[in-house]
Amino acid sequence: MFKNVTKKEFNMFDFLSQKFSSIFSRLKTQTRLTEDGVKDILQKVHDALLEADVPYDIVQNFIEEVRKEVVGKKLVHSLNSSEMLLKIVQDKLLFFMAGSTSDGAFSFQMPSVVMVEGLQGSGKTTTIAKLAYALKEQAQSRGKSRRILLASVDFYRPAAIDQLEILAQKVGVDFYRSPLTDPVEAAHDCVKKFQNDLYDILFLDTAGRLHVDATMLEELKKIDMRIKPKYKLLVIDAMTGQESLKIAQVFEEKVGFMGAILTKMDSDTRGGAAFAFRYALKKPILYVATGEKPADLEVFKPDRMVSRIMGMGDLQTLLEKAEEKIKKGEQEALSKSFARGKISLEDFAQQIDMVGKLGSLSSVVKYLPGMGSFKMTPEMLEKGDKEMKRFRAIIRSMTPKERLYTKILDASRKARIAAGAGVTVADVNMLLTRFEQSQKFVKLFKNVGK
Repeated sequence: MFKNVTKKEFNMFDFLSQKFSSIFSRLKTQTRLTEDGVKDILQKVHDALLEADVPYDIVQNFIEEVRKEVVGKKLVHSLNSSEMLLKIVQDKLLFFMAGSTSDGAFSFQMPSVVMVEGLQGSGKTTTIAKLAYALKEQAQSRGKSRRILLASVDFYRPAAIDQLEILAQKVGVDFYRSPLTDPVEAAHDCVKKFQNDLYDILFLDTAGRLHVDATMLEELKKIDMRIKPKYKLLVIDAMTGQESLKIAQVFEEKVGFMGAILTKMDSDTRGGAAFAFRYALKKPILYVATGEKPADLEVFKPDRMVSRIMGMGDLQTLLEKAEEKIKKGEQEALSKSFARGKISLEDFAQQIDMVGKLGSLSSVVKYLPGMGSFKMTPEMLEKGDKEMKRFRAIIRSMTPKERLYTKILDASRKARIAAGAGVTVADVNMLLTRFEQSQKFVKLFKNVGK
């Protein structure tokens, strides 16, 4: 399914990727750097991080860390100094976003009670449903099942518990509503339900406020002491910018948490908190939420995110998405066409469908190396999505013979196809032009393979 691409889909990582690609693209053609050259590059990196809403003191620390490495390695005037500078910046980005070592992908131990904290409006309740959906899908992909229970003790926000019940039904997991009205005792009752019915995991939604509130924090402390959860997760709204770090610091001091989930990363915020969180809080970001749908939750992998920011793409994640979304038979059929060095319009349509399964163009191109330097606007990507939709409609309007033998497409056939697809003849001709370009690419692919 294709979704509309808006400016909001360009978050902090895409913003920094474009900025860093611009900064370092010229650098790749140089072998030696002067002192002024290094100073100029570091100033541009400094400005890019500030524009991404990374706190000033953390930007200063980052630049100083890089500068110390440059001096320590005697980079100025040395051979291949540009490559070394790129490596230093990449390593320091990873250090700031992941700590001294890059954490492996987070996973929950079973059985577990997970207490979820956060301010009202942070997306806490919907995030719990996304976590449940992710665990359920992960288990099913491995031929297993998980008994997942959702419950809430948020008695302050109107309809909060009803919302979680609806979301539980939507993602296909169980929900429990405690008859008790005291939040602490209700939380304990939810844990007893979890234990007695032998669930694998309980996600417990807790009450939030619009702002950090002493009463709320005291309640959370009491719940924590009463149920002793294995995990405490903090949900942070990326749109709150640098304020999110202050909020997280208060939660850590008063209640504690083991990791964070950043929501609304598809918003128009530049989300510098994602860059600064680990360095400032000494706590990992575990997941990022990038949309409204249950599937719009991704495990946060700092090394892959750094690769994207540096303009190197993230093909590993893209391949994993392809393995998950595209059937093996479809992949093999298209691979055989590429190996033959010849594709039909049927193959071309299959390519379009495969991209569609991975999401919108904007959600695909961000994983490709070097895309940040192309400065593709959301409007350009939206145009590409609409073009692919038109192409699919045109191909469906053709007969099987026309899809195999495009040379028989004369003026009358093109007019009939255009009318059937609800497009113009010019659109049909554009499709054929794109198809010819793809054929040339496939031939080139075969020759390179040889």
